[in-house]
Amino acid sequence: MTHPSRIAIVWFRRDLRLADNPALTAALQSCDCILPVYIHAPEEEAPWKPGSASNWWLHNSLSALCDSISQTGSRLIITHGPTKEKLIEIAATTGATHLYWNRLYDPVAIERDSQIKRELHDLGIDCQSFNSNLLIEPVNVLNRQGSPYKVFTAFWRTARGMLDGIGSPLPAATQIPTPPKTVPPATLESLNLLPQNNWHEKLAAIWKPGEAGGHEQWAHFLYNNLPYYDSQRDFPAEESTTSLSPHLHFGEITPRQLFWSLQHQADQAPGIGQHLDRLSAQLGWREFAHYTLFHFPHSATESLDSRFASNIWHNGRDNRELLERWQRGETGIPIVDAGMRQLWQTGWMHNRVRMIVASLLTKNLGIHWLEGARWFWDTLVDADLANNTLGWQWTAGCGVDAAPYFRVFNPARQAERFDPAGRYIRTWLPELATADNRILINGRHAADNGIDYPPPMLDLQKTRKQALERWELIKRNPKNPASNKSV
Repeated sequence: MTHPSRIAIVWFRRDLRLADNPALTAALQSCDCILPVYIHAPEEEAPWKPGSASNWWLHNSLSALCDSISQTGSRLIITHGPTKEKLIEIAATTGATHLYWNRLYDPVAIERDSQIKRELHDLGIDCQSFNSNLLIEPVNVLNRQGSPYKVFTAFWRTARGMLDGIGSPLPAATQIPTPPKTVPPATLESLNLLPQNNWHEKLAAIWKPGEAGGHEQWAHFLYNNLPYYDSQRDFPAEESTTSLSPHLHFGEITPRQLFWSLQHQADQAPGIGQHLDRLSAQLGWREFAHYTLFHFPHSATESLDSRFASNIWHNGRDNRELLERWQRGETGIPIVDAGMRQLWQTGWMHNRVRMIVASLLTKNLGIHWLEGARWFWDTLVDADLANNTLGWQWTAGCGVDAAPYFRVFNPARQAERFDPAGRYIRTWLPELATADNRILINGRHAADNGIDYPPPMLDLQKTRKQALERWELIKRNPKNPASNKSV
């Protein structure tokens, strides 16, 4: 008597890889046949549907995953949502009895996935989810009072101590057996992820989405930049950061793979310990961002500090014009404009410069941090809800462990300190290629000097004073205790 085959659906989301994929590994160990499935349902991620740059990356990452899966003897089934209905349909058509996926921690994803698990379980489908996106489950790290941490150093001290027992990365699947019955896939092109114009072609010259691209980028960093990371990471012209953020967001490489690689580097070259510690802490900040969003899901659209009510932010037509100049990189503040041009041309911006441009928008201009977060969301290839939210609220002074509101980044001083030779600014502002360093620092220049660059659109000292006056008003607002509780 033959037993019916156990067929599993492996539901790919932001885990577009074959190595260190717990859901895929578990399915291969427990079932006879596997259906790799990707369901496109961006409307289910509202109000944070993926932006244009993210869609470009997703298209290319899915293409790379399709190629990888085809080499295992299988194929990726690409289809359209709604997700729950599509999973039920695929299970009914193929006789699948198991569903495996790796967890996401965005608020809408948690709600959707919980509903799917309940309803498909009621239909007799064995649903199992796994952690592959983070080093530690957010629910497992609490302070002595049983509450979420709100300060990074305290969080990371506890979380880092829990990593000694972390398992090694899982090997890549080499063979994926297919069931006798499957479903016809949609084409990748039918997802309409690429824009109609060709603006995205510039991204292809810079980035290599996909699992192989992520590991190539990591190997390049280890070989070329690791020995200088701690001393050069804040200097945007040096390109000394890992540039792995989009690969991590789409799950082409995992934090566990990076953590294990760093431990190996520590064993092989103990003299670079300070660089490894700093890199580990950067992984920690990523964990803290997801941890914060998990425990405070409303922070994706609301200031965590309730004193930062909507009425303290500037609105109106004049501010809309200033926002648009900020978006275009036409503020007349060179390091700000260089960052915004880098973002538009590459889909990425150095982290130090992200803080500078965010401070200018939220403090000097007094524009709501959500306006900046939305622009980053559409233009960053590494747009990640947890990282984006934490970063903007940190700089705006209204999030957990945030920079004090009265700390206003001075772009001129930042440029003088972190781009002293002006190489970064000259790279992204070619109209200032021959300008002297004084102009590169503050943007002020004579109207008749032949430089085609706008004068500063704001007075940094005056707007800093206005920001501090706004802080005095914020301090008088009542603080809602409920805003400090986990949800």
